[in-house]
Amino acid sequence: MTKIVFYKWDNVFYGFSEQGHTGYGESGDDVLCAALSAMTMLIINTIEVAYASDVNYTIDEETTDIKVVAHGALKDFCEDECKRYAISGLIQAYYYQLNDMLEEYYDFLDVDVVEELI
Repeated sequence: MTKIVFYKWDNVFYGFSEQGHTGYGESGDDVLCAALSAMTMLIINTIEVAYASDVNYTIDEETTDIKVVAHGALKDFCEDECKRYAISGLIQAYYYQLNDMLEEYYDFLDVDVVEELI
């Protein structure tokens, strides 16, 4: 099972962590794992390139542990309100997408939210 924890501060999504293998398919052929990886990289690349904002992330290929933190979504770190809204909205959209996926993949995914500043 993959556990995804989203980080919020002052009711704003600004990051997430993912831990564990989904176990949906064999290693290398797990389409659910591939989907999570693709969505995660889309978020990282969009924040870095399209929004020109820093995003701190770590990816451990062996354990599949991933942590993504984009402080640019928070007003204490970024003055540009449009950029903050875009970054937070992208991460929040991932949260909603995963919650939709829980209907079918509830045995393979766990999604949670914590209100803390990292």
